[in-house]
Amino acid sequence: MATTSIRWARVLGLLLLSSTALAAQLSSSVADDLDHCRVHRVTDFPGSHKFGSDFVETLAADPASDDPDQIYGLTADLSDAVPWTERAMYISRSEDGGATWTELARLDGRYFDAALGEGIFNGLAVAPGATSFIVTTQRGAFQVFPATAAAAAVIMPIPGPRVPASPPKVEIAKRPGDPVRGNVVAMTADGKRMIVGYGYFDLDPKLYAYHRGNGGAWVEDGALPAPPTQMDLLSAGYDAPAKPNPGYLYLGTGDQAFMLNLRDTRWSRVEGVGPDSAIHGMTVVGGLHLAACWGIYNPTGPGMVSRVLSASFLLHRTTDETGSNLRTYSVDVDRLRPEREVVSSLTGIYISGDRGRSWTRVSGLPEEEFRTAHFDSDGSILVSGIAGTFLVNPFSDACSPELKLRVKPHHH
Repeated sequence: MATTSIRWARVLGLLLLSSTALAAQLSSSVADDLDHCRVHRVTDFPGSHKFGSDFVETLAADPASDDPDQIYGLTADLSDAVPWTERAMYISRSEDGGATWTELARLDGRYFDAALGEGIFNGLAVAPGATSFIVTTQRGAFQVFPATAAAAAVIMPIPGPRVPASPPKVEIAKRPGDPVRGNVVAMTADGKRMIVGYGYFDLDPKLYAYHRGNGGAWVEDGALPAPPTQMDLLSAGYDAPAKPNPGYLYLGTGDQAFMLNLRDTRWSRVEGVGPDSAIHGMTVVGGLHLAACWGIYNPTGPGMVSRVLSASFLLHRTTDETGSNLRTYSVDVDRLRPEREVVSSLTGIYISGDRGRSWTRVSGLPEEEFRTAHFDSDGSILVSGIAGTFLVNPFSDACSPELKLRVKPHHH
């Protein structure tokens, strides 16, 4: 018996050693790639690794952590090549800026509807200490308690609106009594209050307020005043996300950017946003920055922005057409170097080193659209899109990212 225990101890020791060695090897590989301006592909996600499963559709941070390298991601393994019974969404954590990921929870087909466009605009919020998460899907909003060594993840539905019996404004692929699709979510830094958005292509967006009950479950406080739009809710964030009592909720919709005064629950528009501007993403680091369709907006004051007009972006790869009206999906500002910004777009990743006045396209990435981007503590950037997830270091001395345009052939 003692001999068997010693053998197992040796095997376990070898496994731990090989795991540590593998992690060190991977860390060395990432550092080597980034130091030499090579694009490093990240594939350490749960799921099938078939089309789209390595795409981080949304990123979130623990409000109790100041470490930019500790991030949480939502991936959706919904490829047609994966059987329906095996399709799932995953919450994962990275402690190294996105180089490696650990699965925390798996949401199976009971909690989403792949047939109605999951894997595009799902929301993710992290409670302080990452004790639980909020995920929004076509089937509403869910509170997710991560898996532990002793138990599987626990997933609880959050009460929200249902499809009414009366006919909706437009035909939707849902029946009366079905949950209304959840979209945006914002949680206060103390994890005690939350706002969740609902509605999807039904011309009837809603915002609901919640507070955390004594048992840890979320209790519905009711609907907030309807936002002044009929368009979908695409992005949301507090004006002071690190404070337990923010003053405003910024809301990006399919046509505009709005502010909800959380004291008197009155709506107003963010000044400076052009008409018909779908606000896909936002950040408030150094002021409100917006990623829109079609444009990038930089802060000019509290609740005020201006669109970048001087920069030239690649609009259509097939024609080498350029202009300032870039279709962007997300924007991030380096918290440690606030003069640096990054946006993900239909035609790639763009960076700015002068607070958004001038922009450069990052070369070397796949010729695909990118949806998310995040600055790590060392200045490298995690980017993700349809083609997968990558780490790049375009601000390093070894790199000089340039806007590369195809040379058009001359016809004689």
